[in-house]
Amino acid sequence: MNIFLIIGGTLSAIVAILHVGCIYFGASWYRFFGAGEEMAVLAERGSIQPTIITSGIVLVLSIWSLYAFSAAGVIVRLPLIRLALTLITAIYLTRGVLGLFLVNYPMGRSPEFWVWSSLICLSFGVIHLIGLKQLWSTL
Repeated sequence: MNIFLIIGGTLSAIVAILHVGCIYFGASWYRFFGAGEEMAVLAERGSIQPTIITSGIVLVLSIWSLYAFSAAGVIVRLPLIRLALTLITAIYLTRGVLGLFLVNYPMGRSPEFWVWSSLICLSFGVIHLIGLKQLWSTL
């Protein structure tokens, strides 16, 4: 068992659950978590668009969680695990770094959203990277 990938999988699962909360609780959660005023207004108006977008994020984060748990030995081994974990790690790290460049160009979100979400993504990426490095030869 690899503790770093267990932590990484748990963190992805928690964020997926928080996104489900946005779908369920609506505009106030979209605002609180920095999804932008446009998403919040669409949710208030009963638009299906925020639900579709957020459901896609939930699906991706859930799959990422399963891959981390799989590599950690918590669940059955999933196909293409080395490739999947490499891509997941790269995406978290890339999102973390690139998001910091958007602080001055927030595109409908607050600068604080970009700072916090980038730091979160960077930390998730580092956790995955450590776990991936530890298990590389066995994947």
